Amino acid sequence: MVTPSAYTEFAVVVTPRLFRTALLLCGDWQLAEDLVQTTLIKLYAAWPKVERANNPQAYALGTLTKTYLSHKRLRRNSETPVTDFPDQAAAGLDASARIELFEALRTLGALDRTVVVLRYWEDRTVNETAVQVGLSEGAVRTRASRALARLRAQLSDSPAATS
Repeated sequence: MVTPSAYTEFAVVVTPRLFRTALLLCGDWQLAEDLVQTTLIKLYAAWPKVERANNPQAYALGTLTKTYLSHKRLRRNSETPVTDFPDQAAAGLDASARIELFEALRTLGALDRTVVVLRYWEDRTVNETAVQVGLSEGAVRTRASRALARLRAQLSDSPAATS
């Protein structure tokens, strides 16, 4: 049986991190909120399993990742990305650099973006990333390397990078 207080405490702690990751994955504030909400519902339904997990936060991030990838597969042609971004700037980045990075991330395919966000934003190991996205470690390394090369090329050509 789910103990509401334990789940609620967990949800309060993990939600900000889930939202940041979801926003980086999808690049859309409202979709990130929807992904987090769906993830929290899935976690509630599987709460006994989540509680028994070695790392419940990693379990939650894995659930979010799978929810995002599933969303991309199911809605590949039904939505058009927009260029609206959150108003608050990330600490350490000026607004224009943040927007450039956000736009560059959005040009990557869903799986490449997921690999980059998990590896370099969430600081996951190659193995952890491979398990979460269902790829071999070699495939994760290759995707990460190629995606970073594309990001570097895009960012080095951008006006914000030269100013």
